[in-house]
Amino acid sequence: MTVINVTTNPDTLTLTLVAEFNASPNRVWEVWENPRQLERWWGPPTYPSTFTRHDFVVGGESRYYMTGPTGDTPRGWWRINAIDKPRRLDFDNGLAGDDGEPMPDVRPMPSFVTFEVISGGTRMTAVTTYVDAEQMEKMLAMGMKDGVQGAASQIDEVLQN
Repeated sequence: MTVINVTTNPDTLTLTLVAEFNASPNRVWEVWENPRQLERWWGPPTYPSTFTRHDFVVGGESRYYMTGPTGDTPRGWWRINAIDKPRRLDFDNGLAGDDGEPMPDVRPMPSFVTFEVISGGTRMTAVTTYVDAEQMEKMLAMGMKDGVQGAASQIDEVLQN
């Protein structure tokens, strides 16, 4: 399995995923940059995603929805804040309403992903920072920790194609 660990830290209000892949940082970067590849892993295995917008540039935004096993479609969005290809991506990650647009009453979660060369491939570290303890508790209760782990565990298959 590519996921090394997923940890939460209530003191720093963070969720951190560490995964390792037998691919170069440039190749792992592609699974974030290319929306069709992103769709193949973003979201838990039972909630595949569809990106309706993916402006992968600084200041760009993405919109997506995941389709659950009962047909529910939770939605989310990103705003890209910084790109240092293929080393680091910084973005805000938020919940969206039925129209796909950011929910005004839900503050976005600052997030970043780093891509580090290791022997035989790449270590990817993804960190989400919650705005407060209440948001962290709510997101974790919604299954975010397991969801992140399940999503990242699908990246190996994407890298092979």
